[in-house]
Amino acid sequence: MVLLAVIYIYTRIWQILPCSNLTKWLITTALFIPVGLFFGYMTSRSDITAFWANQIISIVSTSWMIILLYLFMTFLVTDLARLFIPAIRPWFTNSLYGTLGITTLLVVIFVSGNLWYHHKVRVPLTIQINKPLKPMKVIGISDLHLGYTIGKKELNKWVDMINEEKPDMVLISGDIIDSNIVPVEQEKMYEELRRLNAPMGVYACLGNHDYYADKEKTEQFVKKAGIVPLKDEAILVNDAFYVVGRDDRTNDEHRKSIIELTKDLDHAKPIFVMDHQPYHLERAAAAGVDFQLSGHTHQGQIFPINLVTNFVYEKSHGYIQKDNTHIYVSSGIGLWGGKFRIGTQSEYLVLDISGY
Repeated sequence: MVLLAVIYIYTRIWQILPCSNLTKWLITTALFIPVGLFFGYMTSRSDITAFWANQIISIVSTSWMIILLYLFMTFLVTDLARLFIPAIRPWFTNSLYGTLGITTLLVVIFVSGNLWYHHKVRVPLTIQINKPLKPMKVIGISDLHLGYTIGKKELNKWVDMINEEKPDMVLISGDIIDSNIVPVEQEKMYEELRRLNAPMGVYACLGNHDYYADKEKTEQFVKKAGIVPLKDEAILVNDAFYVVGRDDRTNDEHRKSIIELTKDLDHAKPIFVMDHQPYHLERAAAAGVDFQLSGHTHQGQIFPINLVTNFVYEKSHGYIQKDNTHIYVSSGIGLWGGKFRIGTQSEYLVLDISGY
């Protein structure tokens, strides 16, 4: 399927370029080199070359796959238009104007998408639960995807942004590492995460990408960063509330159910849960959870994949309440691959929560 899509894009680029066959061959070959880099990056050890080389390969190859998706959609739309409007057919064969038009459209889309990714949206949420709890501010983030694409410099800005909120507690709901622990260790990104300032603590659960990166090494990194990793564990904070971290669904055969994790807790106290993948939200309600933070979906990250995630998940992004359980599914502060947000947002949750 992917091969057919690539052949289709290649053919349409060849047809629309207003130049000689040799020039067309050179351009199309150059345009598809990143495809090979992508599959090489995804299937080989990405830490065997220089750090800067891995950064370039990671950013270029993963970004290019998104660009190819939009080229495919653009050519599909123009081909449908050509069927019904014969007058425009010359614009898409050996056409300078057609080439410039499509190039301009894609440049606008991806420059805008990159700018929107770098704009982190502050999502305020105020809830009250029917349990004793002093008002507190909780920052919730997910899907940092730290690695070759998202590095220490960017992480520095996120930590400053979070600290400006003066949170009482920070919850990180999985996918801390992208897929490779090497760049995270090489850049000593734990030094930035250590700067998170939250008197009641910083807690994290694992996500599927943390498993890809090596869950043991991810947990070691998290501890080095001054963050408390919770993998199918619950911790009582200040004798006032519980923070529970579920193991990721990647390990579904061996992880505990949410009811198992909470059955021995004092349900008179508030229960905060981090569960990376937002499946079976009704089970959190059945377990008596007061607040759950999830992520994983990225809300599709770009259009039209957001339509797919909206279909797959009961809630692919945003707030939902089930009985007495409040749930927020974050679209993530970071992302996987190319730094584009098209029809979605990169965000952090600012939760003001209180009891009676």
